[in-house]
Amino acid sequence: MFYPIGYGGSHWLLYIGVPLIIGIWAQIRVTSAFRRWSKVRASSNITGAECAREILQAAQIHDVEVVETNDFLGDHYDPTKKRLCLSSNVYNTPSVASLGIAAHETGHAIQHAKSYAPLKARMAVVPLTMAASQMLPFVIIGGLFFHITGLITLGIYCYAILLVFQLITLPVEFDASRRAKIILQQMGIVQPGAEVAGVNSVLNAAALTYVAAFIAALGNLLWLLSMRDRRS
Repeated sequence: MFYPIGYGGSHWLLYIGVPLIIGIWAQIRVTSAFRRWSKVRASSNITGAECAREILQAAQIHDVEVVETNDFLGDHYDPTKKRLCLSSNVYNTPSVASLGIAAHETGHAIQHAKSYAPLKARMAVVPLTMAASQMLPFVIIGGLFFHITGLITLGIYCYAILLVFQLITLPVEFDASRRAKIILQQMGIVQPGAEVAGVNSVLNAAALTYVAAFIAALGNLLWLLSMRDRRS
């Protein structure tokens, strides 16, 4: 989202610029880790899709569908449809990166089956978060370009909602990665040494993107608060 530098001066650089740099760095890290370890074939020689199905079967979860999606790194678990979506590279490739990502997303399915509290909380706030996200473009245009103070206040509420969502997301994602690392080794899908190190590299890099998203939401909230204070 575009923000005019003139609105907020040094506050803009601190609250928006720094989180933006962190976000770009985190995205570079995860893309780099995935590309490196997607070239390393796992000794188990199973694809991400096969990995996900084996973990689901071992966890006695039989109502989750594993499907392929064309979005690069668009892997996710949809709890409303009980559908585990894996990008083509992950779904079809027996690489270390694919196994790590597939196991992570399967970790969310296990969380859902076990009624993991943070996941339930995140699911509960999703509708409110989507509504807040859809309002933000109008808030930014009306509040900053047309100086409508009330919309800046509305933007503060929107970013507060997004901040809560990102905060809840952190334990959900960290726990899914923790489960993935343990399960992959317990089931012998990845071997100690380079394969375990590769999975850790991919999942740890992915975790940074969620931290960056939280920092970005916090930065936006603080920036709007500073804008409101300047106009009061």
